[in-house]
Amino acid sequence: MRADRLVAVLLLMQARGRVTAAEVAKELEISVATARRDLEALSTAGIPVYPQPGRNGGWQLVGGARTDLSGLSATEAQALFLLVGPAASIAPDAKAALRKLVRALPDTFREHAQAAAEAVVIDPARWGEHVKEQPELVRRLQDAVVRRERVRLVYDGRGGGTSERAVEPLGLVDKDDVWYLIAGTTNGRRTFRVDRIVTAEPTGDSFERPDDFELSSAWAEIVERMEERRSGLTATVLMDERFVWVMRDRLGRNCVVDGTVGDRVRIRVTAPTPLMIAQQLAGWGGSIEVVDPPSVQAELARLGQELTNRYASVDHLDE
Repeated sequence: MRADRLVAVLLLMQARGRVTAAEVAKELEISVATARRDLEALSTAGIPVYPQPGRNGGWQLVGGARTDLSGLSATEAQALFLLVGPAASIAPDAKAALRKLVRALPDTFREHAQAAAEAVVIDPARWGEHVKEQPELVRRLQDAVVRRERVRLVYDGRGGGTSERAVEPLGLVDKDDVWYLIAGTTNGRRTFRVDRIVTAEPTGDSFERPDDFELSSAWAEIVERMEERRSGLTATVLMDERFVWVMRDRLGRNCVVDGTVGDRVRIRVTAPTPLMIAQQLAGWGGSIEVVDPPSVQAELARLGQELTNRYASVDHLDE
């Protein structure tokens, strides 16, 4: 007997107050006999439900207790389903869970929640590509995060070769189609690229998740540190206002508008090295002006000279 189905039965009873075995069977797409066994199992397990015989009978929670799905208000329920709905469009398990949650809502909430769940569809595949399945390694690590189970990793550190260590998986992040694992180690909290994990085997040992750990906050701190590391050098650039949006779109947070100079906009471009900044700007040619630092100007001059040396001798035929 599936525990998740029993939970679904209980949520249904909490939402409606009284149900029949036939109604449970219809809602959960099971047989009436299975629904009746599930209802009896809830009663046997100590859940305060009891049958009421007769024409208008059914199964009811003791005292007629009802809830609106963990106390959600109408606006909270709508917000929840706006968030969960898009994920359900690409994940069969999420779709099944969403259907059960909708059924557990009070009638007054159900219509708007269903509309919210169907308001957005996410298609993660690029044009001409199929949707990528979640890597098996990611699913295994997700299970370890949920179960609070230590995992032994063999990790490819690239420069330093492979290493083996036991970690406490705290959460996973998918950033720009690259997965990262945040985990506790003997040397403190660390972040691992999942595509560099050679193997990940559960140890069977459980651990206590830190009470103050919150995945989104932890990831925000990691991103901030990485951006600071990547932004070790700043170049001042002048360009036409009409092209600024293109530069900002390409460079993201590594491009900041910093006022105007005459009829041009001054921007700050950041990267770890002068060469990396020069490589980002070289394609703009003479349409931009690098004011400083001299190291970036020198790299641009060097790149320009390399291109001149390579292509100056090429014959260019008039079309």
